[in-house]
Amino acid sequence: MDHQGQFRRAALELGIPDDEISRFTKHLRLSIRLSGGSGGVPVGQFGGLPRLPVGMDWPFAGVSPLPFIFSVDCAALPRVDGFGLPADGSLLFFLDHEQAAATGERRYGRVVYVPAGTDTEVATGSTDDAFVGEQYDVGATLRAEFPDWFGADDEDDEDEEDDEDEDDLSPFQQQLARDLERDLPHLDELCALADDLWPPHNGYVSAYIGGYADEEVIESIAEQTLAWREKTGEIVIPVAKWYSHVEKETHRLTSEWVSLARFPVDNELYYRSDGSFVIRHDNLAAGRLDEALSVAELIP
Repeated sequence: MDHQGQFRRAALELGIPDDEISRFTKHLRLSIRLSGGSGGVPVGQFGGLPRLPVGMDWPFAGVSPLPFIFSVDCAALPRVDGFGLPADGSLLFFLDHEQAAATGERRYGRVVYVPAGTDTEVATGSTDDAFVGEQYDVGATLRAEFPDWFGADDEDDEDEEDDEDEDDLSPFQQQLARDLERDLPHLDELCALADDLWPPHNGYVSAYIGGYADEEVIESIAEQTLAWREKTGEIVIPVAKWYSHVEKETHRLTSEWVSLARFPVDNELYYRSDGSFVIRHDNLAAGRLDEALSVAELIP
Protein backbone atom coordinates (compact mmCIF):
# COMPACT_ATOMS: atom_id res chain seq x y z
CA MET A 1 0.00 0.00 0.00
CA ASP A 2 1.17 3.53 -0.80
CA HIS A 3 1.18 4.96 2.72
CA GLN A 4 2.97 8.13 1.67
CA GLY A 5 0.27 8.72 -0.94
CA GLN A 6 -2.47 7.94 1.58
CA PHE A 7 -1.05 10.50 3.98
CA ARG A 8 -0.54 13.12 1.27
CA ARG A 9 -4.13 12.83 0.01
CA ALA A 10 -5.52 13.11 3.54
CA ALA A 11 -3.33 16.14 4.31
CA LEU A 12 -4.27 17.88 1.06
CA GLU A 13 -7.95 17.42 1.97
CA LEU A 14 -7.20 19.39 5.15
CA GLY A 15 -5.89 22.25 3.02
CA ILE A 16 -2.22 21.79 3.93
CA PRO A 17 0.20 22.88 1.15
CA ASP A 18 1.87 20.10 -0.79
CA ASP A 19 5.43 21.34 -0.20
CA GLU A 20 4.83 21.39 3.56
CA ILE A 21 3.52 17.82 3.42
CA SER A 22 6.68 16.76 1.57
CA ARG A 23 8.91 18.31 4.23
CA PHE A 24 6.95 16.58 6.97
CA THR A 25 6.98 13.12 5.40
CA LYS A 26 10.79 13.17 5.25
CA HIS A 27 10.66 12.66 9.03
CA LEU A 28 7.69 10.28 9.19
CA ARG A 29 8.43 6.56 9.44
CA LEU A 30 6.05 3.70 9.94
CA SER A 31 6.92 0.74 12.13
CA ILE A 32 5.16 -2.63 12.20
CA ARG A 33 3.80 -3.33 15.67
CA LEU A 34 3.61 -7.02 16.66
CA SER A 35 1.29 -8.04 19.46
CA GLY A 36 -0.55 -11.12 20.63
CA GLY A 37 -4.31 -11.36 20.85
CA SER A 38 -4.83 -8.71 18.18
CA GLY A 39 -6.92 -10.96 15.94
CA GLY A 40 -6.50 -11.28 12.22
CA VAL A 41 -4.03 -13.48 10.39
CA PRO A 42 -0.91 -14.34 12.45
CA VAL A 43 2.29 -12.89 10.95
CA GLY A 44 4.81 -14.37 13.36
CA GLN A 45 5.60 -16.54 16.34
CA PHE A 46 7.14 -15.60 19.66
CA GLY A 47 8.88 -18.22 21.75
CA GLY A 48 8.58 -21.94 21.24
CA LEU A 49 10.82 -23.76 18.78
CA PRO A 50 11.72 -22.07 15.49
CA ARG A 51 11.53 -23.65 12.06
CA LEU A 52 15.04 -23.80 10.62
CA PRO A 53 16.22 -25.06 7.22
CA VAL A 54 16.60 -28.82 7.20
CA GLY A 55 20.06 -29.72 8.46
CA MET A 56 20.82 -26.27 9.91
CA ASP A 57 22.14 -26.25 13.47
CA TRP A 58 20.60 -24.07 16.17
CA PRO A 59 22.57 -20.76 16.20
CA PHE A 60 25.33 -20.68 18.83
CA ALA A 61 27.70 -18.12 20.31
CA GLY A 62 30.78 -20.13 21.23
CA VAL A 63 29.49 -23.19 23.08
CA SER A 64 26.16 -21.66 24.11
CA PRO A 65 22.93 -21.76 22.07
CA LEU A 66 21.37 -18.37 21.44
CA PRO A 67 17.85 -17.92 22.85
CA PHE A 68 15.17 -17.79 20.17
CA ILE A 69 13.09 -14.61 20.48
CA PHE A 70 10.64 -14.61 17.56
CA SER A 71 10.10 -15.15 13.85
CA VAL A 72 8.02 -13.34 11.24
CA ASP A 73 6.62 -14.28 7.84
CA CYS A 74 7.77 -11.43 5.62
CA ALA A 75 5.03 -12.04 3.04
CA ALA A 76 2.36 -11.65 5.75
CA LEU A 77 3.72 -8.35 7.09
CA PRO A 78 2.28 -5.06 5.83
CA ARG A 79 4.59 -3.43 3.32
CA VAL A 80 6.08 -0.11 4.42
CA ASP A 81 7.38 2.60 2.08
CA GLY A 82 11.18 2.83 2.12
CA PHE A 83 11.65 -0.20 4.38
CA GLY A 84 13.38 -2.90 2.37
CA LEU A 85 12.36 -6.10 4.12
CA PRO A 86 12.46 -9.23 1.94
CA ALA A 87 9.15 -9.66 0.11
CA ASP A 88 8.80 -13.25 1.29
CA GLY A 89 10.54 -15.88 3.38
CA SER A 90 10.98 -15.74 7.15
CA LEU A 91 13.16 -13.78 9.56
CA LEU A 92 14.21 -15.44 12.82
CA PHE A 93 15.73 -13.46 15.68
CA PHE A 94 18.06 -14.97 18.28
CA LEU A 95 19.59 -12.95 21.13
CA ASP A 96 21.37 -13.67 24.39
CA HIS A 97 20.48 -10.28 25.84
CA GLU A 98 22.45 -10.64 29.08
CA GLN A 99 25.70 -11.50 27.32
CA ALA A 100 25.08 -8.91 24.62
CA ALA A 101 24.50 -6.20 27.26
CA ALA A 102 27.52 -7.27 29.34
CA THR A 103 30.01 -7.51 26.47
CA GLY A 104 28.60 -5.33 23.69
CA GLU A 105 29.62 -8.05 21.23
CA ARG A 106 27.42 -8.66 18.19
CA ARG A 107 28.07 -12.43 18.20
CA TYR A 108 25.40 -12.81 20.88
CA GLY A 109 22.69 -11.85 18.43
CA ARG A 110 21.76 -13.44 15.12
CA VAL A 111 19.22 -12.78 12.39
CA VAL A 112 18.49 -15.84 10.24
CA TYR A 113 16.75 -15.36 6.90
CA VAL A 114 14.98 -18.43 5.50
CA PRO A 115 14.05 -17.90 1.82
CA ALA A 116 10.58 -18.87 0.67
CA GLY A 117 10.38 -22.46 -0.55
CA THR A 118 13.19 -23.66 1.72
CA ASP A 119 12.56 -27.05 3.31
CA THR A 120 12.34 -26.44 7.06
CA GLU A 121 11.81 -28.46 10.21
CA VAL A 122 11.12 -27.65 13.83
CA ALA A 123 14.51 -27.10 15.44
CA THR A 124 15.57 -29.54 18.14
CA GLY A 125 18.95 -28.11 19.06
CA SER A 126 17.80 -26.56 22.35
CA THR A 127 14.80 -27.33 24.53
CA ASP A 128 16.04 -25.66 27.72
CA ASP A 129 13.56 -23.15 29.19
CA ALA A 130 16.34 -20.53 29.17
CA PHE A 131 16.40 -20.65 25.36
CA VAL A 132 12.77 -21.45 24.50
CA GLY A 133 10.06 -19.11 25.80
CA GLU A 134 6.30 -19.52 25.89
CA GLN A 135 4.95 -19.76 22.36
CA TYR A 136 2.21 -17.50 20.99
CA ASP A 137 1.20 -15.99 17.65
CA VAL A 138 1.28 -12.27 16.88
CA GLY A 139 -0.62 -10.03 14.53
CA ALA A 140 0.59 -6.79 12.91
CA THR A 141 -0.56 -3.18 12.86
CA LEU A 142 1.23 0.03 11.83
CA ARG A 143 2.41 2.93 14.00
CA ALA A 144 3.68 6.39 13.06
CA GLU A 145 7.14 7.31 14.37
CA PHE A 146 9.18 10.52 14.48
CA PRO A 147 12.71 11.44 15.61
CA ASP A 148 13.18 12.03 19.36
CA TRP A 149 13.69 15.76 18.84
CA PHE A 150 10.62 16.12 16.63
CA GLY A 151 8.29 17.27 19.39
CA ALA A 152 5.48 14.89 18.42
CA ASP A 153 4.36 13.28 21.69
CA ASP A 154 2.31 10.19 20.95
CA GLU A 155 1.11 9.73 24.53
CA ASP A 156 0.45 13.17 25.97
CA ASP A 157 -0.02 16.47 24.19
CA GLU A 158 -0.28 18.65 27.29
CA ASP A 159 1.76 21.88 27.11
CA GLU A 160 3.51 21.15 30.40
CA GLU A 161 4.59 17.74 29.16
CA ASP A 162 5.87 19.26 25.90
CA ASP A 163 7.91 21.83 27.85
CA GLU A 164 9.54 19.06 29.87
CA ASP A 165 10.37 17.17 26.69
CA GLU A 166 11.95 20.29 25.19
CA ASP A 167 14.08 20.77 28.32
CA ASP A 168 15.48 17.27 27.74
CA LEU A 169 16.72 18.25 24.27
CA SER A 170 20.24 19.49 23.66
CA PRO A 171 20.76 22.97 22.12
CA PHE A 172 21.40 21.27 18.77
CA GLN A 173 18.14 19.34 18.97
CA GLN A 174 16.22 22.39 20.17
CA GLN A 175 17.44 24.27 17.09
CA LEU A 176 16.28 21.40 14.88
CA ALA A 177 12.87 21.57 16.55
CA ARG A 178 12.65 25.36 16.12
CA ASP A 179 13.61 25.09 12.45
CA LEU A 180 10.95 22.43 12.01
CA GLU A 181 8.23 24.58 13.58
CA ARG A 182 9.27 27.49 11.36
CA ASP A 183 9.14 25.38 8.20
CA LEU A 184 5.94 23.53 9.12
CA PRO A 185 3.18 25.94 10.18
CA HIS A 186 0.73 23.00 10.22
CA LEU A 187 2.98 20.74 12.30
CA ASP A 188 0.34 19.96 14.93
CA GLU A 189 -2.27 19.07 12.32
CA LEU A 190 0.17 16.85 10.43
CA CYS A 191 1.20 14.99 13.61
CA ALA A 192 -2.44 14.51 14.57
CA LEU A 193 -3.24 13.18 11.10
CA ALA A 194 -0.37 10.66 11.27
CA ASP A 195 -1.62 9.44 14.64
CA ASP A 196 -5.17 9.17 13.31
CA LEU A 197 -4.04 7.03 10.38
CA TRP A 198 -1.56 4.89 12.36
CA PRO A 199 -2.44 5.34 16.03
CA PRO A 200 -0.36 4.62 19.14
CA HIS A 201 -1.11 1.44 21.07
CA ASN A 202 -1.64 1.34 24.83
CA GLY A 203 -1.54 -2.44 25.29
CA TYR A 204 1.41 -4.79 25.53
CA VAL A 205 3.57 -4.82 22.42
CA SER A 206 5.77 -7.83 21.71
CA ALA A 207 8.03 -6.08 19.18
CA TYR A 208 8.35 -3.35 16.58
CA ILE A 209 9.73 -4.03 13.11
CA GLY A 210 11.18 -0.98 11.34
CA GLY A 211 10.95 2.65 12.36
CA TYR A 212 13.64 4.72 14.01
CA ALA A 213 16.58 3.03 15.69
CA ASP A 214 17.17 3.98 19.32
CA GLU A 215 19.07 7.28 19.43
CA GLU A 216 21.62 5.96 21.94
CA VAL A 217 22.48 3.14 19.56
CA ILE A 218 23.03 5.52 16.64
CA GLU A 219 25.02 7.85 18.91
CA SER A 220 27.34 4.96 19.78
CA ILE A 221 27.82 4.22 16.07
CA ALA A 222 28.52 7.93 15.48
CA GLU A 223 31.18 7.97 18.20
CA GLN A 224 32.87 4.92 16.74
CA THR A 225 32.74 6.40 13.25
CA LEU A 226 34.31 9.69 14.32
CA ALA A 227 36.94 7.95 16.47
CA TRP A 228 37.99 5.81 13.51
CA ARG A 229 38.18 8.83 11.19
CA GLU A 230 40.37 10.60 13.74
CA LYS A 231 42.58 7.54 14.15
CA THR A 232 43.15 7.31 10.39
CA GLY A 233 43.98 11.02 10.23
CA GLU A 234 40.99 11.91 8.11
CA ILE A 235 39.71 14.49 10.61
CA VAL A 236 40.85 16.29 13.75
CA ILE A 237 38.22 17.18 16.37
CA PRO A 238 39.09 19.49 19.30
CA VAL A 239 38.15 17.90 22.61
CA ALA A 240 35.85 20.81 23.46
CA LYS A 241 33.85 20.23 20.25
CA TRP A 242 33.70 16.43 20.42
CA TYR A 243 30.11 16.19 21.64
CA SER A 244 28.77 18.68 19.10
CA HIS A 245 30.40 16.65 16.32
CA VAL A 246 28.87 13.47 17.73
CA GLU A 247 25.42 15.08 17.73
CA LYS A 248 25.72 16.17 14.12
CA GLU A 249 27.04 12.77 13.06
CA THR A 250 24.22 11.05 14.96
CA HIS A 251 21.69 13.24 13.14
CA ARG A 252 23.26 12.35 9.79
CA LEU A 253 23.42 8.62 10.51
CA THR A 254 19.78 8.51 11.60
CA SER A 255 18.77 8.69 7.94
CA GLU A 256 21.12 5.82 7.03
CA TRP A 257 20.10 3.35 9.75
CA VAL A 258 16.77 1.75 10.58
CA SER A 259 15.52 -0.40 13.40
CA LEU A 260 15.14 -3.97 12.16
CA ALA A 261 13.52 -5.14 15.41
CA ARG A 262 12.96 -3.82 18.95
CA PHE A 263 11.49 -5.93 21.72
CA PRO A 264 11.28 -6.28 25.51
CA VAL A 265 12.85 -9.41 27.00
CA ASP A 266 11.51 -11.00 30.18
CA ASN A 267 14.05 -10.89 32.99
CA GLU A 268 13.13 -11.08 36.68
CA LEU A 269 16.41 -9.50 37.82
CA TYR A 270 15.98 -6.19 35.99
CA TYR A 271 13.40 -3.43 35.89
CA ARG A 272 13.64 -3.39 32.12
CA SER A 273 15.40 -5.61 29.62
CA ASP A 274 15.34 -4.59 25.96
CA GLY A 275 16.81 -6.09 22.83
CA SER A 276 17.11 -4.69 19.33
CA PHE A 277 18.67 -5.16 15.92
CA VAL A 278 19.64 -2.20 13.73
CA ILE A 279 20.78 -2.21 10.13
CA ARG A 280 21.75 0.25 7.42
CA HIS A 281 19.07 0.87 4.79
CA ASP A 282 21.42 -0.16 1.98
CA ASN A 283 22.35 -3.46 3.65
CA LEU A 284 18.69 -4.27 4.25
CA ALA A 285 17.72 -3.44 0.67
CA ALA A 286 20.56 -5.67 -0.59
CA GLY A 287 19.52 -8.55 1.66
CA ARG A 288 22.70 -8.37 3.73
CA LEU A 289 20.91 -9.26 6.96
CA ASP A 290 24.10 -10.64 8.49
CA GLU A 291 25.18 -6.98 8.73
CA ALA A 292 22.50 -6.28 11.35
CA LEU A 293 23.91 -5.18 14.72
CA SER A 294 22.42 -6.62 17.89
CA VAL A 295 22.04 -4.38 20.95
CA ALA A 296 20.80 -5.17 24.44
CA GLU A 297 20.08 -3.00 27.48
CA LEU A 298 19.52 -4.06 31.08
CA ILE A 299 18.17 -1.53 33.58
CA PRO A 300 18.29 -2.60 37.27
